[in-house]
Amino acid sequence: MANSSETAITPAPRSNENRSTTPGSAGFKAYISSDWAERTEVLPPAREQAPFAAARRELLSAMHPGQRLIIPAGRLKQRSNDTDYAFRAHSAFAHLTGWGSDAEPGAVLVLEPTATGHDATLYFRERAGRDSDEFYANPDIGEFWIGPRPSIAQVAGDLGVPVRGIADLTAVLNTIDNETLVLREADPHFTTEVDEARLRFAAEKVLTTDASDSPFSVEINGDHSADEQFARGLSELRLVKDSYEIAQMRLAVAATGRGFEDVIRDLPRSSTHHRGERLVEGVFNTRARSDGNAVGYDTIAASGPHACILHWTRNDGAVVPGDLILIDAGVEVDSYYTADITRTLPVDGTFTDVQRRVYDAVREAADAAFAVARPGAVFRDVHAAAMAVIARHTAEWGMLPVTAEEALLPDNGHHRRYMVHGTSHHLGLDVHDCAQARREMYMDGVIEPGMVFTIEPGLYFQPDDLTVPAEYRGIGVRIEDDILVTVDGPENLSAGIPRTSEAVEAWIAALTA
Repeated sequence: MANSSETAITPAPRSNENRSTTPGSAGFKAYISSDWAERTEVLPPAREQAPFAAARRELLSAMHPGQRLIIPAGRLKQRSNDTDYAFRAHSAFAHLTGWGSDAEPGAVLVLEPTATGHDATLYFRERAGRDSDEFYANPDIGEFWIGPRPSIAQVAGDLGVPVRGIADLTAVLNTIDNETLVLREADPHFTTEVDEARLRFAAEKVLTTDASDSPFSVEINGDHSADEQFARGLSELRLVKDSYEIAQMRLAVAATGRGFEDVIRDLPRSSTHHRGERLVEGVFNTRARSDGNAVGYDTIAASGPHACILHWTRNDGAVVPGDLILIDAGVEVDSYYTADITRTLPVDGTFTDVQRRVYDAVREAADAAFAVARPGAVFRDVHAAAMAVIARHTAEWGMLPVTAEEALLPDNGHHRRYMVHGTSHHLGLDVHDCAQARREMYMDGVIEPGMVFTIEPGLYFQPDDLTVPAEYRGIGVRIEDDILVTVDGPENLSAGIPRTSEAVEAWIAALTA
């Protein structure tokens, strides 16, 4: 990595002036700003998702008449010293703008109220001219460091929304009032600026109002409940996907299926390495980067007893023939939509009798959950259907101190020892999408066409669990599919990725022959 340093004119965060070697002489500045070819600016047509983003903004506008709405993209997050994690815009910002993997850090979407709704404007830091020092001396945004950046006109054409320079955002801050809402979590630094502007506004009102009766005292006291409700609404806005989102989910699932195939082809190599789980992770990540933007979340490559650890992401164990490996992975495409799929594979290609018994029970639970995932059902019913199967099998295997029926009573739940997680979660721009939605809209909500969620039952028998017969200990199995609800019922988007024990064995045999 090149050694960045800053000049005193436009320093970037975390500057390294104590080791600065950036040229700063007058002769250098004059020379580097001269003799550049003229830029040929091509204005792109609006991208495919632009009209869908506009329709989502209209829905949001109808939810908040008369209120200014501010949705930041977020900023770069520090990894260590002067290195940052790869930028990912906040999902609500991406949803409302259509800007995905090419989004610019620090951008802010503002919806200004009008008599008939809202006018949307996107603010972002436009590219610097070659007559400034920014383009060569600022490693955060300079083109010498990160490459060409779009112009205001290009972004406006691409996203189909009015765009202004980031400096114009100051005028918005100067007009903040008690009818302004901000997505607080997206950009804490900018949220602080909004809060300070609210305090100024409230203080001015208090000067002319009896403070004890002031309707603005909530702003002074730091009550952010209106912002929290705004965040919930933005989350709930994504519960039902439009046709563009569904198409993107199909692309993410297809790419994820190819990633699983890559992993299986590489099993002969990864099963001979002392940290074979790392190789599995790396092979899948290669597919995610070649066919998409990245992985949608940290890949779980859990072999042997590691499969009993629900979120095992250390991935530093061996992949041992005779064991199962649980792989929970998803490709995030450039629009940020991600798949979330789990397959549990016998490393040497064949399930043992006990492994097959556990695997088939989990698949039966998944099928039972799928059968009830229909429009009009309550979301929690999907989980209940899977749990009934899990309770029955664990009772049959002698693991429960009560009957399956007794275990399923609200005050019991003994079977949950072997599956403590839920069966389903919404999926989309986030792997756990719509997570801030109200319970009555999520867990207690009614399933509707256009919803996309996972079905992912599992059984996890810890290696030291004395309630489990010895032959089951250390076995962990999860099967996870991505489900689209249609007017005719559920569609398993990931059904093309083998999921029965027989199909999995044939799949491995074909890819490792």
